[in-house]
Parts: sequence; structure tokens; C-alpha cells
Amino acid sequence: MSDLWHRVPRVTTHLEPLALPTAADALAWLSDRADSGLARARELVETLKANPPADAMAALEAWNDVAIAMGNVASASSFFSEAHPDEAVRSRGELAMQDVTKLSTELSLDRELYDLFAQVTEDGLDPQAIRLLHKTLRDFRRSGVDKDETTRDRVREINDRLTVVGQEFSKAIRDDVRTIRVTLDELAGLPQDWLDGHPADEDGLITVTTDYPDLVPVVTFCTVRSTREALRVAFLNRAWPDNDARLKELFALRQELGELVGYASWADYDAEVKMIGSGAAIPTFIDKIADAAYQSGVRDRQVLLERMRHDRPEATEITAVDSTFYEEVVRREQLAVDAQLVRTYFDFGKVRQGLLDVTGRLLGVTYVPAADAQLWDDEVAAYDVFDGRDASPETADLLGRIYLDLHPREGKYKHAAQFDLRPGVTDRQLPEGVLVCNFPRGLMEHDQVVTLFHEFGHLVHHILGGLQRWVRFSGVATEWDFVEAPSQMLEEWAWDPDVLASFATNDAGEAIPADLVAKMRRADDFGKGYRERTQMFYAAISYYFHVERPADLTQRTRELQERYSLFPYLEDTHFTSSFGHLEGYSSGYYTYAWSLVIAKDLFSAFNPHDMFAPDVARRYREHILEPGGTRDAADLVEDFLGRPYTFDAYAAYLAQ
Repeated sequence: MSDLWHRVPRVTTHLEPLALPTAADALAWLSDRADSGLARARELVETLKANPPADAMAALEAWNDVAIAMGNVASASSFFSEAHPDEAVRSRGELAMQDVTKLSTELSLDRELYDLFAQVTEDGLDPQAIRLLHKTLRDFRRSGVDKDETTRDRVREINDRLTVVGQEFSKAIRDDVRTIRVTLDELAGLPQDWLDGHPADEDGLITVTTDYPDLVPVVTFCTVRSTREALRVAFLNRAWPDNDARLKELFALRQELGELVGYASWADYDAEVKMIGSGAAIPTFIDKIADAAYQSGVRDRQVLLERMRHDRPEATEITAVDSTFYEEVVRREQLAVDAQLVRTYFDFGKVRQGLLDVTGRLLGVTYVPAADAQLWDDEVAAYDVFDGRDASPETADLLGRIYLDLHPREGKYKHAAQFDLRPGVTDRQLPEGVLVCNFPRGLMEHDQVVTLFHEFGHLVHHILGGLQRWVRFSGVATEWDFVEAPSQMLEEWAWDPDVLASFATNDAGEAIPADLVAKMRRADDFGKGYRERTQMFYAAISYYFHVERPADLTQRTRELQERYSLFPYLEDTHFTSSFGHLEGYSSGYYTYAWSLVIAKDLFSAFNPHDMFAPDVARRYREHILEPGGTRDAADLVEDFLGRPYTFDAYAAYLAQ
């Protein structure tokens, strides 16, 4: 293994990680970084326009400098706006992101800049520089730079407003943590360690929040249906009604923007730069997945319903109040998997270290605690990433720095995601990123372990793909409907019995038994059909809301749920108000399923009996992760697999 991971150094100068501020200095640091970075970008642009380089490569280098300056502001500001403990710092980050959008829009509509690059010839440019030139010109055209002044002014207004409304939409979800208060008896079935962490107040009531460390155990284990229902309804109504109006404004603004720059719909505009190619192809893909998942989904839903009728003979359908709970009951009673037993093997601290050990071995890197890192919260951990297994920090190449911010706190982003802290540029600055999640501090559910592996996949993609000459191609810079594929594939290592045995141990130090993992895998296969149908319901909302812009979002949600989901609409709920992906993914939520099709095909290249085989692991790192956005995703996959990707592996997965 070590011989195969001996690599030609990719870092030729000593680069230092970003020096983050103390809590007391965070506001001033972020303000200075934003103001000075954007001022530097403006200065570089003025110099470029005043003295256009005669050499094509010099022009691209100058544009790269502008992009680096703006990217450094955007990355830090975006992260601080979503996860910093100080609300004033979060607000300053939001303001900085508005300024980034304004400048980005201003530059994209600058006809003088466009003309400068339109006159650049490809003579003497290498393939990467030519790719950058083509994408730069396409960006200008998509922005509306060739439109009249009135149209360009309206484009500016729309982009500025989209940033503000999107921030308001996300903030409403982040800040609206709802609660229920119940007695101990109303929490029957919850694990004892969870109950120990939720003492009753002076009124004898226990407060349960809609944050995931509370939501997941309650909807999974609580035997009291009224408790599950109250918490599920509270969760589905977060940010309602305020975000309903914001969503309608987002949809309308995006449609207007798409039309202004020459597209029939926002979906067409958005899809043009993705693997799928066109908006019209999205519903076709959604229906293809929905059809493939229907038979097994209906079969497994019937199993849930029949089991629920043992407790409630009068039941005629199963809803979100009961589906997660009875899925766990079926897995425990019929598939011999008890999630409360399973979770005893997944102590958070062991899982986090196991994640680092597994990915380090697979990808040929070493994580070293970053003792000099300034942290924004005591529970955050920082690591420097070095090239090579068992690498010595004194001699190995430093590839980047990662931060793990994995527990919930007030004002923090509520889901799980990877945030860039700084984009990497070869010989100029190291890539750095943050993993933001909301996991419990004690025992984890296995699906949370899978989520951790998934999200960490984005983080290592950012680092390993972050050593590029052109910042435009740095890190996770592939087409958006490929972005999830490497992370979805990494989930497979959270299911392998030998891999899990290396870190999943109970209090007695006993590793999770292989036969239990096999049962867990069979149990996970149960319900995948109806889960995929639910994903297609979300994808349909994402697409049709943008194309149709319905006046009544709740009614259209109900209709799309009836068409795609195998579970009915839950009365008096407003799910889309807290469906955060409508801000970031807009009309493209289908990308999760599109990426999964590719992920299943990528994993087919690995030997399931030798998950760390160094030849395929190295090839994967070199052909999929390290290139960043320097090539089209389809070409990356074909290079790795030795053939174009197909639907076959995904179809086989659904058929199991």
C-alpha cells in the first residue's frame, strides 16, 4: 500500500493554513476580509481593463486573480453566516455575501470585460486554459452581458434580491426551532441514554425540539403516537408561514431572470450547465426513477401497513407519523435488527476517529490534529491533511486543513453540509473546508454514521481536488448533478462489516458482529423503493414549483405527493417552507438521484471483499477526486471505469 501511494509532490512551496480569528476578533476579522478582498478584486479588474494584456494567458491569469480574491471572501462569509456562534458575525457574513453577489453581477454584465475575453485567441493556450476561456465566455453570455442597458439593470436588481430573499429563507429555517413539552410517559420507548439527556423541568415536563438529535429518536422509537405526531407536525411547519411568500418570490424572480437572458424557463437556464443538459429532461428522469422504484415501494409499504394494523386495526393508510416508527418495528421484529442495539456500537468519538482512519487508508492521506487552529466553538476539531499514509508532517506535503463542527447549537445551520472556508490554488493557498452537522454527542444511529461518511466525502473532494492552477476548477467544481456521486459512493464503507468492526465497538469493547451488519444491510434494503419515490416527490416539487409557480404551494405539494410519494400528505403541514434545498438546489433536486445512479456504477469498480484495494483506490483518487472541475464529469467517470456510466448498477440495486 505505501509503495503504491508514493506520489509525485503536488505542492512545491510551503503554504500556511488560514489564520482564523478568536471569538472576540471574529466580527472585525470578517469585516476586514470582506472589505479588503472585494476592494482588491475591484482594483484588479480596473487594472485589467485599463491595461488589457496582449497575451491570452496573462489575461486569464489576471481573471484568475480576481476570482481568487472574490472566492476568498465568499467562502469564509458563507460559512460564518451559517454557523458562527455570534449572531452579529452571522449577520455580517450575510451582508458580505450580498456584496459578493453585487460585485459578481456587476462584473458579469460588464461589456468591456466581455469584449476583452471575446477577443482572446486560443493560440498558445494549453487545454486547461482553453477550458477556462470557454467557460468564462459562457458565464458572460448566460449573465445577459449582451442585452440592452435596461435589461442588464433589471438583471442586477434580480440577482441582488435573490441573494437577500435566499438568505432570509435559510435564516428562517435555521432560527425556527420548534418544541413540544411532554411527560416521561409520553416518551415511552426512547433509549435510556437519550432520556438521561432530557431531564424533566419543574413542571414535570420534558422539552423536545425539532433538531435532528431529538427528532430522529422520537419518530423512530417513541411508542406514543400522539408524541410522534406532535413533533412531526412541528418539524414540517418550521418557517411557516413566512417562507411561503419568500418561496413564491424566489420562483418568480428566477423565472424572470431566465427569460431575460434568453431561456424559456429557469429550469432550462439552470440545467444547461449540468450533465442533464435541459430542463425538459428533468421530469423524464424523475418519472424513470419513480417507475423503477414503484413495485418494491408498494410491496414494502404494504408490509408497514399490515404491521401497523396489529396495533390499530382500523388503519387504512400509513403516514409520516407512523412510517419511520413502523419501519423500525419491521426491521426489529421481521428482519432481526434492533436499532437500539445497533446504536450501542456507534459512540460518536469512536465513529469520528474511525471515519478518519477509514478515509485516510482509502485515499492515501494522513490527518494530524491542527494544534494551532483557532476554533469558533470548543466542540469543533481541526486537522491538517497530509499526502501519504502514516505521513510525517515534517516531510510530507500538506494538502489542506479540515474542520469538523458536528453538534447542534443555537443559530447554527440545521442540516448536514460541507462549507468551503477557502478554495485551493496550486502554490498560492491551501484548500480548507468545514463539515457542519448536527449529531448527538453520545450514541449515534447508524443512518447518522452513513450521513457522516457521505458529507465527509464532500470535504475530502474539496481538499484533494483543491490543488488547481485555476480557482474556477478547484475542489468540488464539477457539474452540480455529479457533486453527490463521490459522497454517495463513500457511504458504502459505512456498511462494510470489516470496516465497521475497526471502530464500531460497544462499552465492553466488542466489535459489531458481521452477522448483525449483514442483517442491517438487508434491513436497509427494506423500504428503498418508497424512499426513492419520496426523493422523486422532492425532486418534482423542486422542478414543478419553478416551472409552474403555483399560487397555492400547499395544494400543489399535496398533488405532487399523491403522484410520486407512496405516503399521503399530512394535514395542516407545510413542508416546503422548510425545504432548504429549494434555495440552494432550486429546480435541480433531481441531482441526488442522478448522482446515485453514477455512484452505484462507480462502486462497481471496487471489490466488495477488498474495499481498500490500493490500485482501484488510487485510480479513484486520481481520476475522480483530484481533477476537481478540470474535466467534464462524464469524462472523469469514463476514465475511471474504462467505459461510459450506465443505469445498470442502479437498476440492480433497486431490484435487490
